[in-house]
Amino acid sequence: MIKKTLYFGNPARLSVAHSQLRIVQPPRPPDQSETERTIPLEDIGLVVIDSQQVVITAAVLQGLMESGAAVVVCDSRHLPSGLMLNMEGHSEQAERFRAHLAASVPLKKQLWQQTVAAKIRNQCAVLEEYTGERAGNMRAWAEQVRSGDSDNLEARAAVYYWRRMFERTHATKRDRNGPEPNSLLNYGYAIVRAIVARALVSAGLHPTLGIFHRNKYNAYCLADDIMEPYRPYVDRLVTLLLAENKDATIKDMAVKRQLLSIPTLEVRIEGTRHPLMVAATVTAASVYKCFAGEARKIKYPDMQP
Repeated sequence: MIKKTLYFGNPARLSVAHSQLRIVQPPRPPDQSETERTIPLEDIGLVVIDSQQVVITAAVLQGLMESGAAVVVCDSRHLPSGLMLNMEGHSEQAERFRAHLAASVPLKKQLWQQTVAAKIRNQCAVLEEYTGERAGNMRAWAEQVRSGDSDNLEARAAVYYWRRMFERTHATKRDRNGPEPNSLLNYGYAIVRAIVARALVSAGLHPTLGIFHRNKYNAYCLADDIMEPYRPYVDRLVTLLLAENKDATIKDMAVKRQLLSIPTLEVRIEGTRHPLMVAATVTAASVYKCFAGEARKIKYPDMQP
């Protein structure tokens, strides 16, 4: 069963009773009374808090962590700024951490090669769908990625990709602090990052210890590595949003509602279709198997038709 994504953009009081999340919202005209509902904690996968008027108890946070949910907190610009995860996500936590820490440099380079190739292939699929033209050079780059991406084909593909994506909005390069559609992309990527980090923790891995990213200030290097082939799903969704409304912004609740559907997007891995949140757990489990020497390939999503 796919876990629920809960979004709180209006005042609310959250508490826990009998393993249920209790949500109380104040009266809103024309109603004259509070509204209340409950959701089993075990059914929740992701919580997004996008209002400074949400009151949440420590018991709620504890219950969400114990049930394996991820909690995302947004800032005053309504963009995700914080992420909370359960750090005891697997019964074999210590053994899996040891396998993670013992991963050799050559293995990490091979896994990064697979990651970059999968990302470029998915970017290629989105670009061809968007432009209607064959991106032969991106297909070639995906096949030419070497161990550790020593030729930096990820960057070359990114330049080519972003020059052609969103060209109708004049955003021909990716700039996380730039104009739209950058805030839409930022929001979508943050949702995917939370989903992937949650999946890695559930697989008994530490989201900080990356295979490529090594920024000492980044607490989610492994999540940032493993989410790369999932980014094009956000890109495709944002292109569809802009096709419907070229002035779409993150402040538009209808737009945000569609971005919050990311966990349910259909993803194909080795011919099997999954909701994205489930697909991330398949990918994370395969990452551990690679670290443990039980497999040689990460199971990444494939967007090619």
